[in-house]
Amino acid sequence: MRIAMIGTGYVGLVSGACFAEFGLEVVCVDKDEEKIRRIESGDMPIYEPGLDQLVARNRAAGRLTFTTSTAEAVNGADAVFIAVGTPTRRGDGHADLRYVYAAAADIAANLRAPTLVVTKSTVPVGTGRSLLRFFRQQRPDLEIDVASNPEFLREGSAIDDFMRPDRVVCGVETERARELLGAAYRPLNLIETPILFTGLETAELIKYATNAFLATKITFINELADLCERVGADIQQVAKGMGLDGRIGRKFLHAGPGYGGSCFPKDTLALLRTAEQHDTQLRIVDTVVQVNEARKRRMVRKIVDACGGSVAGRTIAVLGLTFKPNTDDMRESPSLVIVPALQHEGARVRAYDPKGMREAAKLLPGVEFGSGPYEILEGADAMVLITEWNEFRGLDLRRVRQLMREPRIVDLRNVFDPLRVVREGFAYTSIGRPAVAPGIETVLPAPETTAEERDA
Repeated sequence: MRIAMIGTGYVGLVSGACFAEFGLEVVCVDKDEEKIRRIESGDMPIYEPGLDQLVARNRAAGRLTFTTSTAEAVNGADAVFIAVGTPTRRGDGHADLRYVYAAAADIAANLRAPTLVVTKSTVPVGTGRSLLRFFRQQRPDLEIDVASNPEFLREGSAIDDFMRPDRVVCGVETERARELLGAAYRPLNLIETPILFTGLETAELIKYATNAFLATKITFINELADLCERVGADIQQVAKGMGLDGRIGRKFLHAGPGYGGSCFPKDTLALLRTAEQHDTQLRIVDTVVQVNEARKRRMVRKIVDACGGSVAGRTIAVLGLTFKPNTDDMRESPSLVIVPALQHEGARVRAYDPKGMREAAKLLPGVEFGSGPYEILEGADAMVLITEWNEFRGLDLRRVRQLMREPRIVDLRNVFDPLRVVREGFAYTSIGRPAVAPGIETVLPAPETTAEERDA
């Protein structure tokens, strides 16, 4: 089976490489010549663990090729996947579909035989139906089917998510579309992956509903963490008690500074706009969006309060800038709100992130970037952990204590054991957990969460 993948962004590049690993012949196309050159030289435009090896292996096997020519990519393809960006449209919150329709126009102009076109981009409900009309108008001479195959890839574990998914969703209208998508994902039959065939609109809505629900779980536990701080409860134990209920599950119940990334912020907004267009209210999702935005600003106040009510003239060392670990993605990261606000309050901000500093340097002017955590901690008045990279979990706290001017830690991901940190001589602030004063021997449970369990 031969497929073309239009777009070599996060979804397109990972999906194309994984389909090639399944044994399919894959051609990935992108108009950016420099990007294609980088990929072919082994320099991935995104950071995703294992992606460079996966691409190299399948290129060497002849199953994965790259081109800037749509005509070359779609010629002889059984299916053409659209995997271009659908960012939030400025001003109204709708998903911007200009890249989807540009890709569709390019496909229509270059197809020479009946083909299946599949939207892998996250698109609002009704887009597949609209594309079906578009292709019929543009190419009445060809039988072009349209299907929806939304992606559910988590940055940092995308390859495993593609190769061992919880489910595959395929929105189809014809038997041919069903057969082709079934053939593309046939290797997953060996691990008994559920493949759900639905209509176009249903598949499109499953994607948005999934992300909105996960965003709701995150926002719920964040608000509950605020209550824990008031009543002296421990949010991690509350979340564990909730998560052991099989109807709820433990994932996405990790209190923190709010969700970010390329999916949750834009998809919740797009879902709200779709609901408005169809005269339907989604009050819960609307509240989630508002609470999450306020959450990031609330974290600024938590940091300032931990510093005695003012950060003016103080040096704040920020650990982690990306919206989650194991990615270089800065989109909608809480750091993009927290860091500028600290600067506005008069703080001098130093920062380190294992993979995100190149992009962060474009977005956070005035920040001093270091080559490692200990470098930025020297002479700092507070350490603020925003992103829970694994390397931060093993920091030598005694060394940190010696480097800092004032021993103060604000842990926005509940990475550290409060009792241990306090015993090392730090003033410690975390999310939704009881404060521990020096000399208190209360036994507090150590954090049990892992990066893989945290926000998608």
